[in-house]
Amino acid sequence: MTFRFIHAADIHLDSPLRGLARRGELAGVFREASRRALENLVQAAIDAKVAFLVIAGDVYDGDWKDYATGQFFVREMGRLNRENIRVFLIRGNHDADSVISKSLTLPPNVFSFSVRAVQTEVIAELDVALHGRGFANRHVPENVARTYPPAVPGHFNIGVLHTSLTGHDGHDVYAPCSVEDLKAAGYDYWALGHIHKREVVSQDPAIVFPGNLQGRHARETGPKGATLVTVTDGRIESLEPLTLDAARFEAVEIDASGMTEPAALLAEARRVIAAARDGADGRPLALRLTLSGETALHDYLSVQAEQVREEMQALAWEAGADVLIEKVRDKTTSRADGTRLSALLGFDAILADVAADPGFRAEIARTLGDLRARTPADALALIDAENSDLDALASATIDMAAEAILAGLGQVGGETEGTR
Repeated sequence: MTFRFIHAADIHLDSPLRGLARRGELAGVFREASRRALENLVQAAIDAKVAFLVIAGDVYDGDWKDYATGQFFVREMGRLNRENIRVFLIRGNHDADSVISKSLTLPPNVFSFSVRAVQTEVIAELDVALHGRGFANRHVPENVARTYPPAVPGHFNIGVLHTSLTGHDGHDVYAPCSVEDLKAAGYDYWALGHIHKREVVSQDPAIVFPGNLQGRHARETGPKGATLVTVTDGRIESLEPLTLDAARFEAVEIDASGMTEPAALLAEARRVIAAARDGADGRPLALRLTLSGETALHDYLSVQAEQVREEMQALAWEAGADVLIEKVRDKTTSRADGTRLSALLGFDAILADVAADPGFRAEIARTLGDLRARTPADALALIDAENSDLDALASATIDMAAEAILAGLGQVGGETEGTR
């Protein structure tokens, strides 16, 4: 006998996406992405003719009182009900805070595990036993994996648990446990949730984090989705990652090492942005760019941060109308190779024109002459004889003024967000 099921987790329906506030029409596409991803999950289940769907926690994203969010979830579960596809879910740490998850009536095909103790649900016609427990409180410091019962003999056993395991960067410690704790139960498959990056922790038994269904910010990059599991005669035949996200976040680095002209940086950025868009497979893309390397452009990037950001967004629009620059981060370092910031800014050319203007030089010399005429004789005696040449002193004054301007410009810089 062969059957299939989908394991999903961390849907975070209607989660507010960070980093894209007030970014125009395309940002609205990202705000709707969690709903479109849920629609994609349901359609994938229907298309694959799965026997059931497992959701390992965090359907919602906290204490949302907008029942439209919950009604959307009910509607999508109703689609599965009409296809006779059962759904087994547990509450995760975010669901524990949700008023919606505690009060909405779900369709009859949806089974929600108890939050008081581990509960076992058997699908007799498939010889499948599912074991799970949701959580009534957001903070669960105890090891609940040790409370799961032994495997039901003669059945394909699935454990459903929302956990951080032994810990993952960027995630709160939640229902911590070890791989050995999970293996001790004797189950065939552990359907885990809470960690937003896909990971097959173990093959035998299969211990899987499918990752979240939809990326929510620039640190949740790359394809997102669920896992399709095929079981034949009580043994796992395949684990297939399903890409179901409706919009994509990516973070890419542009190495500016050795570059001395802004045009070279823009040419490389054009290539990198186009490649990132191609990798998104037609999905709207929010892109974070990090500029790195030891480069003569370092001071230029600091001074012209706003212009660089706008140029990067222009390149993004060139690549496609569905590409948004989420942020530009300047992590370059300066390079002492004789290239002047003033040359990159075009200031040297302006200064040369000014310095060569006889009228301007004469005006500076007259001003300096007036100052000398008003200077006490004792003070004049302290001035080096070289500086008695008013024309040379005018040139030195122009140079000092230029350096002062550049020093002031050099205080500008930092990290900039994309076009709003």
